Amino acid sequence: MAGWTADRIPDQQGRIAVVTGANSGLGLITATELARRGAHVVLAVRDTAAGAEAARRIGGDTEVRELDLASLDSVRAFAAKLAADHPAVDLLVNNAGLVLLGPRRTTADGFELHIGTNMLGHFALTGLLLDRLEAAREARVVGLSSITHKNAHLDFDDLMSERAYGAASAYGRSKLATTVFGVELDRRLRAAGSAVISTLAHPGLTRTNLTPRAWEHRGRLGQVIARLGLLVTQPVEQGALPQLRAATDPGVRGGQFFGPSGFGETRGRVTEARIGREAADPAVGRRLWAVAEELTGVRYL
Repeated sequence: MAGWTADRIPDQQGRIAVVTGANSGLGLITATELARRGAHVVLAVRDTAAGAEAARRIGGDTEVRELDLASLDSVRAFAAKLAADHPAVDLLVNNAGLVLLGPRRTTADGFELHIGTNMLGHFALTGLLLDRLEAAREARVVGLSSITHKNAHLDFDDLMSERAYGAASAYGRSKLATTVFGVELDRRLRAAGSAVISTLAHPGLTRTNLTPRAWEHRGRLGQVIARLGLLVTQPVEQGALPQLRAATDPGVRGGQFFGPSGFGETRGRVTEARIGREAADPAVGRRLWAVAEELTGVRYL
């Protein structure tokens, strides 16, 4: 059986799609394919110059807007301006993320940088745009997870890794939180009788600019490690397919999770992936949701 490919994306004419981190890597491929199918794509990026260059490469119907997920003020400003210009949003792809293997860093609001950017920023953004998603027909929210979420654990007594910090574990924790959020969002949307659905995807091991950036603190040694790591990854065009399927496949149901079908879900054709036990636990979902509301000041559902 042939695998799912971007050729199967249906016509997106008339749809408004917001893609965070759309200027490079998975986000750039996702934005490109959506624009190619006729969507009006909002490139939500921290670096607007890089976003403008990406928009030039993409062509089609695009616009570039500044969004720094590591700043709640930036998230609120972005959401307010977008809502003022677009009465309805059909698709929100929470793609942006970071992995930094150096010392512990924090966001503008004092959150540990990984969880603050990868999860809390997107939690706030989704809540602030929910009314615009509700105004659209068959709207979707897509969260970008990682295979690392399956071996991670949320320590609610040290969620910001203040007592014990390890960069790799902080990244895994942020991706577990992202996955928990996506699953809990779907539960709450269904309970509220909403037509909006929440789906999830992960890219396996994919060749993006995150790997070189993760090791940049190690200088030349980091460059060597990053190059060696890229040898075992799949092309970014393949890695973007799970989130493109989650975003566009007409048969997708809320709560579905897509990833590669190859060894250990690291590469290969798109299939429905397995969500880790902790990520699927409703009690964990309720607890994380309450914490996220308190930390961000954004309350919904």
